[in-house]
Amino acid sequence: MNVHAAALAKEHQFDQQTSAFASEVIDDLSQRPKRLSPKYFYDATGSELFEQITLLPEYYPTRTELSILHDRASEISALIPDGAALVEFGAGATTKVRLLLNQCKFSAYVPVDISGDFIKAQADALRNDFPALDVYPVAADFTAPFALPDTVKAMPKVGFFPGSTLGNFEPHEACAFMRSAREILGEGAQMVIGVDLEKDERVLYNAYNDSAGVTGRFNLNVLVRINRELGGNFDISAFMHRAIYNRERHRIEMHLISRKAQSVRVLGHSFSFRPGESIHTESSYKYSLDRFTALARGSGWTVRKSWTDDARMFSVHALVASD
Repeated sequence: MNVHAAALAKEHQFDQQTSAFASEVIDDLSQRPKRLSPKYFYDATGSELFEQITLLPEYYPTRTELSILHDRASEISALIPDGAALVEFGAGATTKVRLLLNQCKFSAYVPVDISGDFIKAQADALRNDFPALDVYPVAADFTAPFALPDTVKAMPKVGFFPGSTLGNFEPHEACAFMRSAREILGEGAQMVIGVDLEKDERVLYNAYNDSAGVTGRFNLNVLVRINRELGGNFDISAFMHRAIYNRERHRIEMHLISRKAQSVRVLGHSFSFRPGESIHTESSYKYSLDRFTALARGSGWTVRKSWTDDARMFSVHALVASD
């Protein structure tokens, strides 16, 4: 942890989550090239903007994954034991998880996300619609180890990680997350995971540079959040959204580009920007089926079954923890 950031966080009496946010922001903006973690996109505004993104005509992942989950729900259900606890890593809106809850006989649902207020609201809605289901929201960084509620520890566990969020991790981070999820879920665990597939570059470019500009607002919102929560003085109008496809690394990259030479202060720390300098905010790796199978195997999981849409745009996989 950056000592200067830690001292300033203590001075401002931040809570634990905000202190971690402050530390990472200062450390990441001090790097060359500058970066920010995509996990901090998802405050209340960011979560709402992402839900808008999922409805855009250019953004294929959400509707394609939903169609797979809908069409294959009975096949997925056949692989899952009755009475299991469903643990969703990075829980957002409940549209996808409802497809599983409607089809499978889960005893409990554990949504886990860093945005505690958002998942609490979603959990309340699920309790109303599934009164027999025990719902235990956990406000935590799902990329790090966390404890499951004691009430579900004796149940069989099934992880749920939709949305191709795995693609936001660097390959070594993806492997680390999969290993961590296996450890959290325990012996005999299963997992249902969505993974975006490699495809035509124009389709990818349009998905992350939508004509309505919603993805741009989503990207810029992380600077709004830094200003609000950490007392930063980013001039939002002095940065612009840019998403590009990096062919060699099989990934979409999202950047915030400085429109001019400028200096920004966050918690007493100054960061200088050249015209055209980038803050790299997110990568979204795209996988072939073979590459994902190899990643799963190297992380302690075995692929039991894989499904894709007819156009092979997206994939959903049922995994089981390897012996």
